[in-house]
Amino acid sequence: MNKYQNDLLDKALEAHGGFERWKKFRGMASTIRTGGKLWAFKGTPLPSVPRRAVTEFHRQWTQVAPFGQLDWTMTWTPGHVAITNRDGATIAERDDGRKAFDRSFGGQWDPLNLAYFNGYAMWTYHAAPFVFGERDYEVRDIEPIESDSELLRGILVKFPERIHSHSQEQRFYFTADGLVRRHDYTVDVWADVRAAHFMFDYVDVEGLKYPTRRCVFTVKPDGSLDRDFNAVTIELSDYAAF
Repeated sequence: MNKYQNDLLDKALEAHGGFERWKKFRGMASTIRTGGKLWAFKGTPLPSVPRRAVTEFHRQWTQVAPFGQLDWTMTWTPGHVAITNRDGATIAERDDGRKAFDRSFGGQWDPLNLAYFNGYAMWTYHAAPFVFGERDYEVRDIEPIESDSELLRGILVKFPERIHSHSQEQRFYFTADGLVRRHDYTVDVWADVRAAHFMFDYVDVEGLKYPTRRCVFTVKPDGSLDRDFNAVTIELSDYAAF
């Protein structure tokens, strides 16, 4: 269990199904439909077709298909990202993908930038908050916030350097029953834009709780949500733990 003991994290892990139960599984798959304004803004529009996202919990590995063309698959790890076709031939690949971004606000992404971003994002969404029970995540309480007339208690999580995600420090806010409602972070690979990520409509997956709707808004300098820029929406279904 995490060496930085935290009562709110303990409650959250239990509400989501338990750290010990989560550890018994190797990973998670889900069917995703992705929308929002971010993709066209970055020059990588995503068709609204169902895609299968598979991640492993205990190492950072993600695979998404289809990706780009209907017979293409992307496979991501922190050190390498690749797009392959149905026959296994490599369409494109890149090492050290995090270094390859134009990090300006309006900078455009290529398909491998998109694959890298999708890879670490889906890994984070499948692994959190369970992975915070591991020993090298630092967790501390932060001030509660009110969001849509709901009081949410929060923790700040410092990710270990070995983990690739949106940013090293991220904030997670929980409803009274211990489920994650809001996830705040800065997007390192996108000009350190502040984002607020909301989760709704949880389902049971082998005793673990996962949301079926996610939406992400950018955050203005005054801390309010930019409701005009719904950056990302995700509908998730057909979860399967393995």
